[in-house]
Amino acid sequence: MRQVFMAMGLLQYGCSVPLARALRSRTFTNVTVNSLKKASQMESRLLLGLSEEQLQQLALDFGQKSFRGKQLYHFLYKRKVKEIEEFSQLPLAFRNDLQEAGWRVGRSPIHKVVTAADGTIKLLIKLEDNRLVETVGIPVEDNDGSFRLTACVSSQVGCPLRCSFCATGKGGFSRNLKSHEIVEQVLAIEELFKQRVTNVVFMGMGEPMLNMKEVLEAHRCLNKDILIGQRMITISTVGVPNTIKKLASYKLQSTLALSLHAPNQNLREKIVPSAKSYPLNAIMKDCRDYFLETRRRVSFEYTLLAGVNDSVRHAFELAELLHEWGRGYHVNLIPFNPIDGVEYKRPSKKSILAFVSALESRKVTASIRQTRGLDASAACGQLRNEFQKSPLLTESINQESHSVVALAS
Repeated sequence: MRQVFMAMGLLQYGCSVPLARALRSRTFTNVTVNSLKKASQMESRLLLGLSEEQLQQLALDFGQKSFRGKQLYHFLYKRKVKEIEEFSQLPLAFRNDLQEAGWRVGRSPIHKVVTAADGTIKLLIKLEDNRLVETVGIPVEDNDGSFRLTACVSSQVGCPLRCSFCATGKGGFSRNLKSHEIVEQVLAIEELFKQRVTNVVFMGMGEPMLNMKEVLEAHRCLNKDILIGQRMITISTVGVPNTIKKLASYKLQSTLALSLHAPNQNLREKIVPSAKSYPLNAIMKDCRDYFLETRRRVSFEYTLLAGVNDSVRHAFELAELLHEWGRGYHVNLIPFNPIDGVEYKRPSKKSILAFVSALESRKVTASIRQTRGLDASAACGQLRNEFQKSPLLTESINQESHSVVALAS
């Protein structure tokens, strides 16, 4: 009977068509456990990312009571257990059945951790194919004494858009991340800080809109299973044609942040090469429509590059652009983080404050993002580029896994 339930579990979660037919037919008893194991080895099945209802159904498919699915859920999202062997409250037979059927948790090892003097932690996670992906944990204690922990997560390994000031683009593009590979970044931050993540920003490596399916699945899990409020999640994009409208259709209560970086089309194309395919007027219209559809304000990210886009004239032009397309927009100013091989420089404090003053004089609210982790290769993609431009060799991984560097000033 146990073999029957194992087979049913495989059928429910993606067996091949011939195998599924065999399981449904009267010749089912001729399907051996060994053949099921061989089929399951072709593609691992991941627990991380499944909802409580899906986990309850999985338990039922393996001949267990539904409460075993609730236990799986507790181990995954409350206790954050990484291996099925550690699901101590589950029957040993159930754990063995899951593993024999090709199931695993879906957590990856941490390859490198760098801690900055201000408490910011950047880490590299080693994925199953030996690629490295960055994520950052940013702790903030507010004036009222409350504590926030923001996870800045990646959505791709590298980025194909190659913005001229971005370290991630310099390191090339490998592939999209799966939803569980996004979720596990948040869990890794919580594990290192021993604190719950309160905010998530999709502002790490990659363009989230080029991986929307997996990003939305990760968003669901972060909200429903890890219990991070939708309004505490921000999805950032440099702008990909037709995707803002598609995202609006889901009516999320999360913030959309558009990486603008320039107040006009010509300058934007120089800074963001992909802007050639998405004119500024078109992207601003889509942002206006996003607000009308979701009633959620769009935030504009603007990286300040000394002598390029940081003059008072640029600020006035930016204010004019925003007023043309709506009201109540917020600009998040980001002083450039210097990176190797890039000629851009960080503006002076005087220039930054003058830019803010010019925006505010035109009734545009602006904030300056506090620079965190400058001694931890804080710019997106920097740490990854130091360690990988191609897949790591297994030997080097075993030697270097989970090394920690503390950079105190």
